[in-house]
Amino acid sequence: MLIDSHCHLDRLKAAPDHQSLKQIISDAKARDVDYFLCVNVRQQGFISMRDKMAAFDQVFLSAGVHPLDVQEGLDTTELNEFVKEPKVVAIGETGLDYFYANETKALQQQCFEQQIELAVQVNKPLIIHTRDAREDTLNFLRNGHADKVGGVLHCFTENWEMAKAAIDLGFYISVSGIATFKNAGDLRTVMRKVPKDRLLVETDSPYLAPVPHRGKENQPAFVRDVAEFIAELRGESYEELAQYTSDNFFNLFTDAAKLAGR
Repeated sequence: MLIDSHCHLDRLKAAPDHQSLKQIISDAKARDVDYFLCVNVRQQGFISMRDKMAAFDQVFLSAGVHPLDVQEGLDTTELNEFVKEPKVVAIGETGLDYFYANETKALQQQCFEQQIELAVQVNKPLIIHTRDAREDTLNFLRNGHADKVGGVLHCFTENWEMAKAAIDLGFYISVSGIATFKNAGDLRTVMRKVPKDRLLVETDSPYLAPVPHRGKENQPAFVRDVAEFIAELRGESYEELAQYTSDNFFNLFTDAAKLAGR
């Protein structure tokens, strides 16, 4: 069994309606993918995402505001209500992105701080996006006592020092199809070092399709390609990696484990 620990099913162009989404989930199941975490990026899009995923028990949800969407602001009262939804197992995706939106740095930091505070308050793990903001990301996590709830640095592209610091805070490291890209040698070096009990796999679909699907819209079925690549990279069997990354997912997202009857 595999779990796509981070995807945006509501953003797939190939899934405009229930039937096509059902097919995408079926295609993933055929490749050993049993569960999915559909990640919220815009607060204004949460209700639509929730309703679209309502029929699929194998799809868990998060609630939060992405650092590239902070211009729309953060309604903490509304977000507090969203996180009470039964399928919401995490806060995010939140974090800091100084590469694409350095001009909103102050607002990003404010929203990040607020979401860390909420995660601690409701005892749900965080889903972190970070780019060109290593020191600030770690400092906000430390100062906000994010170690109390843990979380994951998703679609990881940073160095081993950041990965180790996050792991020391109780966070997991999630690898996406980026690790299969030709120019990802440094990232592959990091992925060899991440302890078994701290690694997750994801697609981040519809973005970043792995080799051999470059140029296509990414889909959860392709997490199998990520898992097989990383297993070979680490000198492990696919079956071993699939087992421990699935266990890691449910160890982190304990509300998902309860929903899945584990």
